[in-house]
Amino acid sequence: MFDGGGMIMSFHALNCPPSLLSNVNKTLYRTRPTSPLSLLMAQTVESGNFPQSSKNSGTGATIKKRRSPKHLLNQPNTVGIIGGASVSSTLIFLEKLVLWSTRDAEECLPFVVCSDPSLNEELIYSHTSLCSSKARTSQIRLNDDRSIVVENLQRKRAFLEKSGARCIVMPCHISHNWHAEISEGCSLPFLHVGECVARELKEAKLKPLEAGSGVRIGLLAADGILSAGFYQEKLQSQGFEVVLPDKATIEHMLIPAVESLNKRDMEGAQNLLRIAIQVLLVRAVNVVVLASDDIRGVLPHDDPLLKKCVDPMDALARSTIKWARSIKKVHKRSAK
Repeated sequence: MFDGGGMIMSFHALNCPPSLLSNVNKTLYRTRPTSPLSLLMAQTVESGNFPQSSKNSGTGATIKKRRSPKHLLNQPNTVGIIGGASVSSTLIFLEKLVLWSTRDAEECLPFVVCSDPSLNEELIYSHTSLCSSKARTSQIRLNDDRSIVVENLQRKRAFLEKSGARCIVMPCHISHNWHAEISEGCSLPFLHVGECVARELKEAKLKPLEAGSGVRIGLLAADGILSAGFYQEKLQSQGFEVVLPDKATIEHMLIPAVESLNKRDMEGAQNLLRIAIQVLLVRAVNVVVLASDDIRGVLPHDDPLLKKCVDPMDALARSTIKWARSIKKVHKRSAK
């Protein structure tokens, strides 16, 4: 809905029962709490205007009391989240952020989400999907629409900054193709998923599996992510050797695995993905980074192969929580 020259943005306090989030994607295998999750979500296509709080709205009144004259949220560890093209991926990241940050009786992190699933969804999904028929035909459009996508994401970053965010994250693989452009001029910490993965693996102090070689990290992803090269760059900067899937693995295992999944042939998808992972493991990689939403949750949570795999969005969530807690501690010390 438009109001004059700007767009009215809606802020919703959603009481989301765990069963609702689990239905979005059945890949979250941890035990969920019995209490509902309270999520503050902001949905926008154009950003820069803030909604007027309703006098009759309890939620609006609460927000109005807490916000400063300049920002909607005014807590020093507020996280700003630029949602990806996949709403389910954004919700899964949010659930991890809420559940993991509230462990050990900690308070949930304050956060604001800018979710716009219509943002060139067809373009972004086509480019990142392991279903190659769309990915190949979208490469020209990706180059043509690059500036449009970057400008759109920059506006969302600016919206989050004006909302009071003190740190920005993007739980979306493809958006990191433009991380440098989106973060240009940003005065806030802007976490990069590739850096988060590389840092965690470095801290794990992995040992080479073969004498005379370095630590090898396998990477399974769509052509668009592999071509972008940011995961390879961040991993190599930490001294890792990156092992990519060969053409045969992509064409005869990864793509058919996703096609089987789309046909609801879960057993077929699982078997193909297992082979793809094992192909990398026999090349003496320590772990395999699963950098694709298409293959998230294909394997059951108790599959032994998952112990050799890393979900980049897990690393991003953990890094976000680590940042927020460190800022909160600094703020408490300075307030004394």
